[in-house]
Amino acid sequence: MRSYAKSQAERLPDGAPHRFAFTDRQFVLDDRPMRIYSGEMHPSRIPREHWLHRIRMAKAMGLNTISIYLMWNYLESEPGVFDLSSGNRDFTAFIRLCQQEQMWVYLRPGPYICGEWTMGGLPAYLLRDPNVSLRDRHDAGYMAGVQRYIDAVAPRIAPLMVARGGPILMLQVENEYSMFASDVGYLEAIRNLWKAHGIDGPWTVSDGWPDLQRRRAYLPGAALGLDGATPPVLALGHTFAHEAPVWVGECYPGWITHWGERHFARRDCVSALRSIMSRGYSFNLYVVHGGTNFGLTAGANADDDGSNFQPVITSYDYGAPINEQGDPTPAYFALRRMILAQAPSRSMPVPAPTPKAGFADALARPHASLWDNLPATPAKVTRPVANEIVLGQDQGLVLYRKRTARATQLHVDGVRDYATIHVDGKEIGHVSRMRHPKLHTRPDHALPASTERQDMLLEILVDSFGHVNFGPPLGDRKGLVGNVHLDGVCIEDWEVYGLALDDQLPASLKPLQAPTLRPGLFFLGELQMNAKGDTYLDMRAWNKGYVWVNGHLLGRYWHIGPQQSLYCPGEWLHRGVNQVVVLDLHQTLPTTIHCADRLLPTFA
Repeated sequence: MRSYAKSQAERLPDGAPHRFAFTDRQFVLDDRPMRIYSGEMHPSRIPREHWLHRIRMAKAMGLNTISIYLMWNYLESEPGVFDLSSGNRDFTAFIRLCQQEQMWVYLRPGPYICGEWTMGGLPAYLLRDPNVSLRDRHDAGYMAGVQRYIDAVAPRIAPLMVARGGPILMLQVENEYSMFASDVGYLEAIRNLWKAHGIDGPWTVSDGWPDLQRRRAYLPGAALGLDGATPPVLALGHTFAHEAPVWVGECYPGWITHWGERHFARRDCVSALRSIMSRGYSFNLYVVHGGTNFGLTAGANADDDGSNFQPVITSYDYGAPINEQGDPTPAYFALRRMILAQAPSRSMPVPAPTPKAGFADALARPHASLWDNLPATPAKVTRPVANEIVLGQDQGLVLYRKRTARATQLHVDGVRDYATIHVDGKEIGHVSRMRHPKLHTRPDHALPASTERQDMLLEILVDSFGHVNFGPPLGDRKGLVGNVHLDGVCIEDWEVYGLALDDQLPASLKPLQAPTLRPGLFFLGELQMNAKGDTYLDMRAWNKGYVWVNGHLLGRYWHIGPQQSLYCPGEWLHRGVNQVVVLDLHQTLPTTIHCADRLLPTFA
């Protein structure tokens, strides 16, 4: 094998066609062995203004490749409604930046990607079909959606393949499919959809070794990426891959953090990566830089039966070598030393940090009530039905309203994922799908008595987290998916109101109509910025809700932590006054937003 440093110094993405192939269990570029030293980052989790900086940070670490997920549901909001060019959705611009910086690209376009992203990248509109079977080539509706997606993105990808002068070395077909099912024909069907657009590979798959052994869903001829694998396991991978390369499809320098966990997850992969590199294997660091789950993009995990629900926090810092703000961590420098010892020709200075800025304490006051901003006309259902089916709504808020005879005991089933219970306009408790000591949640509630009237107005306001993104519960529907009982009797004939939470909502809000402040308020404040730069909003004084800055939905906050601050990129800020809107499900009094200089944990 030729030395890695020499072969890579001679072969960079220069706009000329190159030949990337598999020979004798190796990656080969223009007939010379190549080792892929990849770091993963996702354009959709990074403000576009910071793309170039993050790519250069990875390059300075000694890497030669950037791995990218494409999130189907970020690119297609409704069937046939694609946005492939605005903001950080313009993935082709990101790929061309990689080429500009002489970085190769490993593309992971799905259609399913997991990635702690809501529904693993699959669009929630698929769930409007109550009988849909996800990741199944025999489901005509699902496969029609997959074909529409590939038809839209493949013409943009094809010119960027290495054989046509682009930087993309290879495409991953689906993702971790052996962790879900065993139909090799499904993988072949996905590959064939790409081939119909002139993309002939090379192909790779990623899986966990135990699941691959159990389900054996390996695409013949593809390189085999084994997630978190050690060299002895990598050697076993050739029982499937034969003469195709086996490599570490995901090497984990960090890990996922869920709401309610005590600390941010951390890992140390230095010794593991040293062992992988010393034996000549290629690898992909998942992730070298995580970024942020802006808006409603964070996913969730759960056990196979849907229990043990674990929603992912807004930050996707992931304990990565390059943190959420784009700054190097101690792990960055440790990994950099090790990689550059193998590839000294790739040494370059670490880029300067991106600008940071602060703001004075901002008092946010009640501005609007969600109760005044519901649709004028409700949907009507006999019994509760998931948001996606009754409203065609993905996540957001949904209100179930019923005027009924007064009762003494309420029982609510099937909350997806958090509900506040109101009787006659007063909050009496909440129900959470997630169990946590700070929540004291329960499905049963004693109802207040009244001597004034014999009926009552029951309102159940349901807030959702992201869709489960992994395993059998993939694509859990949101809203209320169970029944409601009063004194043991199932309640029927509900009015249902949906309230989508998106970037457009703050501008459309009707201001408060009455002085009474009922929980479920939007608060308005101003961030006074003396300079433009990235910042964090300290939300420790708040309870549970969402934050918009200048019309951009940053994401969720929740007092149970561990995340207590929200990252706001300087791209969305300007000098002077910046508008901040907070929707809190429980708060009613004016509350201060403080400035933080970092991702704040619950416990220091």
